[in-house]
Amino acid sequence: MSFPTLTIMLPDWVAPFLSQRPETCPTVEERMELVLALAGENIRRGGGPFAAAIFEEQTGRLVAPGVNLVVPLNCSPAHAEMVAIAIAQKLAGTFDLGMPGMPALQLVTSTEPCAMCLGAVPWSGVRSIASSARGEDAERIGFDEGDKPVSWADGMLRRGITGIRDVLRDKGIAVLAGYADLGGVIYNGRQAAGVSRKP
Repeated sequence: MSFPTLTIMLPDWVAPFLSQRPETCPTVEERMELVLALAGENIRRGGGPFAAAIFEEQTGRLVAPGVNLVVPLNCSPAHAEMVAIAIAQKLAGTFDLGMPGMPALQLVTSTEPCAMCLGAVPWSGVRSIASSARGEDAERIGFDEGDKPVSWADGMLRRGITGIRDVLRDKGIAVLAGYADLGGVIYNGRQAAGVSRKP
């Protein structure tokens, strides 16, 4: 019996798209502007309405971008945060992005992490998270964010991971709303009661 090889690669458009933007984003707002622009472009290219990126916390240097690849790869774990973390780890040559000698890294995401991505954050080694839209904003258009504690940010803080919520939240909500207006696929594996597959 043979099995297919799964390769997670960023779409071809990502590198040229990023080459037209600054490599360093000193403020969290500038980082979020970049991530929201990635999410918007991902929608235009037929992907989901989510993007993420990992930056050096102090310098703002972009380490690794990520966009949602669930639909094109038929792979439910291929969320933007998971893609950004995997790329950053591959570039660093380690599964621990917080190992001694490495700069503190920040995960910036267009919508706060779902239950799956939230679970991956402590094991990734990033030292902080910044998010734009909230989970309820994604749920409003039909996405299932999974079961996660209401006080998830406090849980991260107990692990030494700081969190900043609602960074340019209005813009993050607008990205989600734009996806819904276009009739984008709501790709929940199992539908919760009363949640349709299309917004």
